[in-house]
Amino acid sequence: MATKRKKDPAPPAAPPAPAGKPSALMDTRVIYCGDNLEQLRKLPDACIDLIYIDPPFNSNRNYEVFWGETREKRAFDDRHASTQAYIEFMRPRCVELARVLKKTGSFYYHCDWHASHYVKVMLDQIFGENQFQAEIAWKRTSAHANVITSFAKVKDSIFYYTRSEDYTWNQQHAPYDPEYIETFFDQVDKDGRRYSRRDLTASMQRASSGQLYEWKGIRPPASRCWAMTKDRMDELDAKGKIHWPMKEGGMPRLKLFPEDLPGVPLSDVWTDISPLHNLAAERLGYPTQKPLALLERIIKASSNPNDIVLDAFCGCGTALVAAENLGRQWIGIDVSPTACRVMAKRLRDVCGVREDEKLWKVGRGFVVRGLPWSVDQLHKLPPFEFENWAVIALGGIPNKAQVGDMGIDGRIYPVSSLPRTSGEAVGELAFMDVWYPIQVKQKDKVGRPDIDSFEAVLAREKRTTGFFVAFDYSSDALTEIDAFFRRSGIMIRALTVKDILDEQIARKLV
Repeated sequence: MATKRKKDPAPPAAPPAPAGKPSALMDTRVIYCGDNLEQLRKLPDACIDLIYIDPPFNSNRNYEVFWGETREKRAFDDRHASTQAYIEFMRPRCVELARVLKKTGSFYYHCDWHASHYVKVMLDQIFGENQFQAEIAWKRTSAHANVITSFAKVKDSIFYYTRSEDYTWNQQHAPYDPEYIETFFDQVDKDGRRYSRRDLTASMQRASSGQLYEWKGIRPPASRCWAMTKDRMDELDAKGKIHWPMKEGGMPRLKLFPEDLPGVPLSDVWTDISPLHNLAAERLGYPTQKPLALLERIIKASSNPNDIVLDAFCGCGTALVAAENLGRQWIGIDVSPTACRVMAKRLRDVCGVREDEKLWKVGRGFVVRGLPWSVDQLHKLPPFEFENWAVIALGGIPNKAQVGDMGIDGRIYPVSSLPRTSGEAVGELAFMDVWYPIQVKQKDKVGRPDIDSFEAVLAREKRTTGFFVAFDYSSDALTEIDAFFRRSGIMIRALTVKDILDEQIARKLV
């Protein structure tokens, strides 16, 4: 049975702004913080147009994650006890993802070689073998010189499924290979542009009256006519798009330049999208961060403007940024509060979208749901999550090292000291000398010894101001902060979690 596909829509001049809420049954432009299985179960059946997930791979290794804008470094353990445990973790989530996918929808599962063959079997069982469309091989890295025992592993797999045979498909194209252009575009015009020659005639059997004429003293051979009207021929000639042969009376032909054609229809091997290198402008430092171009290609191919895109393992939010840039609605889910804050900041900074409840209600802004904004919830966060929450809430940059951080959990840089966007020092921040240290303690009450230690940090780093965050402070701690300022002139700004939650930071800094 032939696959039925929606017709390719005419490409818009610019990505349209999402027009309000596309569904009365659900909210879009929302980042949910929490377990995606729990959140997926709240979504109605058949409500999502496109799903892309890039779940933690079963790769049996620990990552140290560096976030770009926030320079977070935290343990990211994607290790599962076994492949079976990994599949058991993913299966109920993929069942829910299949349930919420529309009949015309598409599903992309991004993984690597460690468990890809097991993932494929699982997805065949859930979506059906007949709904498997392609295994896309994306070249994510180059071969390493130290590989001596096997073939170098340089690709990721992206399994592409649809919910039915009637699915959204917009053909995408890749640029022509230079060798192809040199071979098949074998003519060169006076400007040095390569072109090929194409017939300007058509079969007489399909001719209309507008194609039967003599043009510039030339008639097509018997049983042939011109392929277009005389006005169109004159227009092409005026634009230099007609190839005139050296031989007098020879048949003119159409000049076809590479840019006149859409390119090569994409195959299931993608080598033209480079992975993110260390100095890439969009790089946040997340070890499995994917290029924006990769997600834009998937979203363009399998969705239309204002369709709903879901990423249930958001990570650093690349799919959400791509969806926003292309005028799609979107939903993101991630279990990490820090990740949700980082992707929210990325949407604000990169896409210029405001995190605003009022704007969101009219379909313009976005919101984050489920973040631990109460004191009780923040008490329960893992230490690294709490530390990063506090530093980011102050507008600071978490320290790269969680262990051996020399008493500095984060740094606040004045606007005048923000890092450059190019050059070898990008991402290092070491060249900036104007900064203020932050120390965070997940304690109910910070005492005098904690303040003494921070004073030593400020003296060692020759800082005039430092920031301390905790749930509360003892009277001895507050007394020492005041005494330290009187004898040294160095200010310690003591902030409580409640100050941050109640947005009293500005008042405290006066």
